[in-house]
Amino acid sequence: MRNKLAGRSTGKSKSARYYAANPDSREKKNEYNKNYHSTEKRKNYRASLNRANRNAGTYGNGDVKDMSHTKSGRLVRESQSSNRARNGHGKGGRLKQG
Repeated sequence: MRNKLAGRSTGKSKSARYYAANPDSREKKNEYNKNYHSTEKRKNYRASLNRANRNAGTYGNGDVKDMSHTKSGRLVRESQSSNRARNGHGKGGRLKQG
């Protein structure tokens, strides 16, 4: 059966509505993010994750897999949707068990 909500917008998140209504805050946030993500520490972190993804053979091949951090600090293969959904709205732990 087809998903009835497929292709329909379900609205904006609370933070998206806030930043749409407060352009000065959005500009400040974007400036902070630009500075934060351009530090050497963040660049190295991104590079290490990309390296792990390439070594696992999941980088850019469309298999819908990511490398996911576990609570013990290991990296394991996991579906992108499961990995990225875990950080939302404080439901459950932030990192995967294992």
